[in-house]
Amino acid sequence: MDTVTVRQDVVYHAPDTGALTMDLYYPPDAKSGAQIPAVVFVTGLSDLGAEAMIGCKFKEMESYISRARLAAASGLVAITYTNREPAADLQALFGYLRQNAAALGIDGNRIGVWSCSGHVPVALAALMQPESREYLKCAALVYGYTLDLDGATGVAEFFGRWGLSAPCAGKTVRDLPPDLPLFVARSGKDETPRLNEALDRFLSHALACNLPITLANHAAAPHAFDLVHDSETSREIVRQILTFLRFHLSR
Repeated sequence: MDTVTVRQDVVYHAPDTGALTMDLYYPPDAKSGAQIPAVVFVTGLSDLGAEAMIGCKFKEMESYISRARLAAASGLVAITYTNREPAADLQALFGYLRQNAAALGIDGNRIGVWSCSGHVPVALAALMQPESREYLKCAALVYGYTLDLDGATGVAEFFGRWGLSAPCAGKTVRDLPPDLPLFVARSGKDETPRLNEALDRFLSHALACNLPITLANHAAAPHAFDLVHDSETSREIVRQILTFLRFHLSR
């Protein structure tokens, strides 16, 4: 992880409100001219709110830096980024990556996403976009809010606390590509209000539709197990996520 190459603050979108940037983490053995599959660490809440609450942008948090370095050390180009309008800025990021893939040293047709917690609904919304089927090949959704199904409202209530609308309001699992591999990690003792209620419904509906889901249930773990639950099970699930991403992005 200490030997990966990092390109910081590459501008991917420059609206009137100010430039938005990304950091790219490259494998230590990446060769010039190589086209390497990439994984985007999707953030579904605005950096404006993050800076107000925790004093930094999401991509500046050690959790994102460490995940990105780990993914790069595992052979992928890892991408973190800033945003103001999460859903729209994510689409701008994907557009930039696709248009500049050769210069960035990535394979613009083999991109995966990794998203956690309250960021997951924006990742799901991106996966539902028809045009994304050309280049988004897999997704890791880790202890996250998902969709409001069967009349539930927990996801909408979570986003409402931020003054936002749920990104996938009115959507179901049938709006996801039927052949898109998903890795879902669940914290069995997640204390986040109504998160596992929504996640369990999502899993039930996804399996009923026979979507290609890989599930890892960390039965003993609280929310954010990769950050706070120091155990071999936590480390093994992170290894499984990396193996899943490498497998599906190499096909």
